[in-house]
Amino acid sequence: MKKIILGIGFLTLAGITKAQSFDSLTAISPKDTSGVIVDELLPTNAPILLFDDTKRKEEKKKLKKKRKKNVYFGEKTRKSFLRTEIKGKTQYQLFNYTFRNKEVDPYIRDVYWFDTDDKVIRTSGFDPNKGYLLHGPYEKRIDDQVIEKGMYYFGTKHGRWMSFNSKNILTDKSHYYEGWPKDSRVSYYNQQEQKLEKVIPIEYELKEGNFFHFYENGQLAVKGEYHYGEKVGLWTEYWNTQGGKTIRKREIQYQEEPFTKDFKPFIKSEWDQNGSLIYKNPRNL
Repeated sequence: MKKIILGIGFLTLAGITKAQSFDSLTAISPKDTSGVIVDELLPTNAPILLFDDTKRKEEKKKLKKKRKKNVYFGEKTRKSFLRTEIKGKTQYQLFNYTFRNKEVDPYIRDVYWFDTDDKVIRTSGFDPNKGYLLHGPYEKRIDDQVIEKGMYYFGTKHGRWMSFNSKNILTDKSHYYEGWPKDSRVSYYNQQEQKLEKVIPIEYELKEGNFFHFYENGQLAVKGEYHYGEKVGLWTEYWNTQGGKTIRKREIQYQEEPFTKDFKPFIKSEWDQNGSLIYKNPRNL
């Protein structure tokens, strides 16, 4: 099958150091030894990700019609705000939220929600028992000056987002599609059949966000995170089980924060195709 490429992205694991060979491993901690994934929130199949303008055009047509009060993308919302005093200035966050707890897309890194207990807007760890997903217009002000504005769609950034300086001059403009940066580099095995290969998140011309690589059958192959163009945290590879159980193949630990000096990535653990642990780095014992 002819391969269609819409972006450029290569998975590299260069510079990885293995601190200990399989033969020299004499003891393995029983903790977390199985490579079989049972987390229901883990994405296991490729999403449909064709950045098609058709849906956006339809949304714009709907917006041109007389809009009902506090209804966005057909969803009834409630308006609210937060006020914070920062260095003698007052910061306001004006936002809307929905009572509908739509399932959060596990592929999206940043999901914005209003924590009603602590009265803050959070970007991760959404708990429908503690708050609500942001949905609709958002605006951040310092005193009377707007410094950021945009739109949310069930907790994800959507459409055009803009930032301004203290002189009301536009300093940044970015576009999103239900949480995906529109500048993301995406490649397909076959675009017409929607067979996604890789998603490389791009913001401000740097890799920023969650990276995904899929097998041609749509099963997850690799996932990890970029921050300021650097690989960070735990990157995980998976066996191609042809649609069966999701089984880890290898975990590689990268720096927790970008630009950490003298940090060398290392393999934490490896599993065979049955999910049995075959290697565990001594640092994890």
